[in-house]
Amino acid sequence: MPDPSVVLLLALAAASAGFVDAVVGGGGLIQLPALLLGLPGYAPVHVLATNKLASICGTTTSAATYYRRVRPDPRTFVPLMVLAFLGSAGGAAVASHLSSELFKPIVLVALVLIGAWVWFRPTLGGETLLRHGPRRHLALAMMIGAAIGFYDGALGPGTGSFFVIALVGLLGYSFLESSAKAKLANVATNLAALVVFIPQGAVLWRLALVMGACNIAGGYLGARLAVARGTGFVRVFFLLVVGGFIVRIGGELVGWWG
Repeated sequence: MPDPSVVLLLALAAASAGFVDAVVGGGGLIQLPALLLGLPGYAPVHVLATNKLASICGTTTSAATYYRRVRPDPRTFVPLMVLAFLGSAGGAAVASHLSSELFKPIVLVALVLIGAWVWFRPTLGGETLLRHGPRRHLALAMMIGAAIGFYDGALGPGTGSFFVIALVGLLGYSFLESSAKAKLANVATNLAALVVFIPQGAVLWRLALVMGACNIAGGYLGARLAVARGTGFVRVFFLLVVGGFIVRIGGELVGWWG
């Protein structure tokens, strides 16, 4: 267990991450870098496993809050979750063979394009206007789950935000409904990763449970605020989080920080 001061800072980071993740995804932008800074002597697998356990506490809480208040359609979120779980497990299995440096420029370009698309289309995601018939809708939901799930297992940053924009842009859901479904899918991807990490003994349990409790508090508050404020609030928050990712990943690529 790290020093109490480090644990306190990690707990605050987890609460903030839970809030951000509940609204629109992207809590990993806060929590994972905090763990990397706070646990410099630990192997990456311990950091990743601890991050996943803390994260699933918050995503489960916010997913339950969204489910009670938004009532997302199970015909979409169940296959989305199943394929996200399988995709994440597959991504985790091959993660050691993939270079994150190869993905970072691709992710950065994708985030810039997504951010610009949402910025210049203010009506996008304002309300649910489904674009496809039942079969094509289901097929696209399964493809989204598998592709983004694989990405989360293999790499991870921005998974929740990618789920949100895919559900808005490809299927026609509002930002609020997309956030609800994204949280459910994120539970599945985190669980898949833990199925790999826990048998390896990689989780730092005491720290992970402290951070998980804080993640729950942040996730509950964030989900309630998103539901209360509605789609417009979620859209603005989405743009802020995507902007943060662009600065973070872009800064790494040009050498501003490690």
